[in-house]
Amino acid sequence: MPIAAIASILHRISGVIMLFAVGILLWLLAESLSSEQGFQNAQEIVSGFFGAFILWGILTALAYHIVGGIRHLLMDMGYFEELESGALSAKVSFVATAVLSILAGIMVW
Repeated sequence: MPIAAIASILHRISGVIMLFAVGILLWLLAESLSSEQGFQNAQEIVSGFFGAFILWGILTALAYHIVGGIRHLLMDMGYFEELESGALSAKVSFVATAVLSILAGIMVW
């Protein structure tokens, strides 16, 4: 399968991940706003390894979806439609997402 096709499929997958992430984040927001104890519970969840890992995954999916979305917008405008340039834009989107993912990891942990 061409790398451009993989990038397109991953863009869709990141969108589905973010759909579930909205539910998680809304629950976390509701918990934090419910009371002082609820805020402390939400803070403990996010500061724990599993919560931080989930948060990092959500931020990584968001980063990939934004980068992939920009790539798709550029392709809709007629750029990167050839085989070689499409493959290059997919590789650039992967590298950009990796950098943003590392930055998100630094921010979360």
